[in-house]
Amino acid sequence: MAQLSRFRRIGVAAAAAAAILALSACASGDADSASSDGESASYGDISVQYSWIKNEEFAGEYYAYDKGYYDEAGFGTVTGIAGPDTGVAKLLSGTVQVALSDAASVGAAVATEDAPLKIVATTFQKNPFTILSLKDGANIATPEDLKGKKIGVQDSNASVFAALLAANGIDESELEIVPVDFDPTPLMNGEVDGFMAYLTNESLTVELAGYDVTNLPYADNGLPYVAESYAVTDQYLAENRDLIKAFLIAEIKGWTDVFQQPIEDTVDLVVKHYNESAAAGDLTFGDLDPVKTQKGLEAQNLLISTEETEANGLFTISDELQESTLASLANSGWELTADQLFDTSIIDEIYEENPELKAYLP
Repeated sequence: MAQLSRFRRIGVAAAAAAAILALSACASGDADSASSDGESASYGDISVQYSWIKNEEFAGEYYAYDKGYYDEAGFGTVTGIAGPDTGVAKLLSGTVQVALSDAASVGAAVATEDAPLKIVATTFQKNPFTILSLKDGANIATPEDLKGKKIGVQDSNASVFAALLAANGIDESELEIVPVDFDPTPLMNGEVDGFMAYLTNESLTVELAGYDVTNLPYADNGLPYVAESYAVTDQYLAENRDLIKAFLIAEIKGWTDVFQQPIEDTVDLVVKHYNESAAAGDLTFGDLDPVKTQKGLEAQNLLISTEETEANGLFTISDELQESTLASLANSGWELTADQLFDTSIIDEIYEENPELKAYLP
C-alpha cells in the first residue's frame, strides 16, 4: 500500500492556545550545563515533537540517535514523539521542550494569540507544499491555471491554500475547492484537477503509480516560508541556551551524515526507525517503501541544502529568508516582525565557534 500523505495542521485552534498560554511560564528546563571545573555538560532528558510520522523526514535525528551524537552532547534520553502534530500546544504546555514545526503554525500562534514562541533554526529552507496535477490532465503549471479548476484541499490546510491564492491575486470564487483526505487517489481518479500535496510525498506517490505529474510549488509562487523548523518557548530559550546549543550541534552532525553517508544506508536506517515506531503503536501507513523512501530523501535534500546553507551552514535562516517567510505569513493575514518570530543567535553562535560544521556536503 502506498504511503499516504502527510499534512501539518496549519490552523492553530485559538481557544486551545489561549487556554495553555499561561502554562508556558512553567515550561522551563532545569538541566545542568558544563560546570566551572570543566566537567562535561549534563542536560538530562528532553522531548522533541515531530511534525509527522517517523519516516525519512527525520533521518538526521536517527543518525543522532544511532551514532551517539545526543549522548556526546550531554543528554540522557532524547524522546522523539511521532506526529502528525505542529507541537505548538505541547510547547506552550511544557509537554515537549522542542518542536519540529513550520513557520505558518508558529507564526499564527504568535500573531493571533501572542504565544511566546521562537523559531531558532530550520531544516527546510523551502516550503515543500505544492499543487499536484496530472500532466495529461489539468497540468496546473502556473497560478493562473488554478482558475476554473477543482482543487482538492484538506481542511487542516485550508488557510495555507488561501494564502497561495491571496499571494497570486486569485479569489476563491474563481475555482472550486473540494474537501479531500490525505490520499491522492481522487486526483488519479479524475475527481479533482489539482491536489494539495508535498513535493517529497504525494508527488512521488503518484509518480510511482505510473502517472506523469506537474507541480506548482508554493515556494516558487509567493509562499517561500521555512518548514521543519526548530521551535521553543521564549522562556525555555532564555533559561536553556546551552542546552539548545548542544542539541542543535547534535542535530547538525546527524543531518551532515544524511548528506555524507551512502543513501542506501540512510534508507535502511529510516526503515529501521519507522518499524520501531510502528511496533510502539505510533501512527504509520503500512510498510515503508524503500524506493519511495530514497526518492523522498533525494527530494527533501533539495529543500534542505541551498546556496545559503552551503555558505552559512545547515539550519541557518538568512535575513532574506526571514523576510520572505514574513511576507508569506502576511499573505495569510499574520503580520509579524523578524524579532517576533525568529531568534537565530544560537545557530549563528554555533557556526562562529565551530566553522568546521559548515562542511556538511561530501
